[in-house]
Amino acid sequence: MSTVGISARMEYVVRAMLVLAEASLSRAGPLSIETLAYRQRLPATFLEGIAADLKRAGLVHSVLGSKGGYTLTREPIDISLGEILRAVDGPLVQVRGLPPEESHYAGVAEPLSDVRVAVHVSVCRVLDQTSLGDVVSGQLPQNVQATLLAADS
Repeated sequence: MSTVGISARMEYVVRAMLVLAEASLSRAGPLSIETLAYRQRLPATFLEGIAADLKRAGLVHSVLGSKGGYTLTREPIDISLGEILRAVDGPLVQVRGLPPEESHYAGVAEPLSDVRVAVHVSVCRVLDQTSLGDVVSGQLPQNVQATLLAADS
């Protein structure tokens, strides 16, 4: 199985989107790539590269002009972390390029198919039910809080 993790690319895009969410909630207007990069200490060249992916996915809108930049296309509460990650990296959990439901093992390893599906469902549940608005407000969804409590015990 491959490691389930969050790459630097995935982390950076979420951090940049959180800055846009904060700006959206404060009605600050469009933010330039340079401002996004500065506020989260991210490489501007990286953000330039992912801006097209986010725009193509309908998550951000670009505004031209001297006061231009990027804004969210929807309210932060309506954009999930899962949606963002899929926009820039594709499916969330894969092994050898296959989605969990397409994996099949033989013999003693046969139950691994079910384990893969369970991992996929768990990861998607957390990321799809957590929005930018949840993170900005610090009020994580109940299922995420329950998962954190379970991790502590």
